[in-house]
Amino acid sequence: MAVKRIVSNIEVADPAQARAFYGELLGLERVMDHGWLATYAAPDRQTPQISFASEGGSGTPVPDVSIEVDDLDAVLARLRAAGIAIVYGPADEPWGVRRFYVRDPFGRLINILSHLP
Repeated sequence: MAVKRIVSNIEVADPAQARAFYGELLGLERVMDHGWLATYAAPDRQTPQISFASEGGSGTPVPDVSIEVDDLDAVLARLRAAGIAIVYGPADEPWGVRRFYVRDPFGRLINILSHLP
């Protein structure tokens, strides 16, 4: 047996509100939409991962979701242009990532990161 996919399910009042933040700003594709449930995925890969943490690192709270991107500065600029507040960072962390935290439209803490070269 092999796990093929892990999906985080986040309860929200209106799943369509996720489209602007997760779809348009972060570039995820909507791969399923039943009205009551919308699922987004990276365009070219779906890697099963799940993490358990007692803290978020560098004294931060544990984020609800971590999203790795290929161009952190581009995503940061898009979120700032959209008026999304950055609640932590951007910071180069000692474990080899550059990251920042934002809150999505539902108040969830999102960790946006890229691995440092």
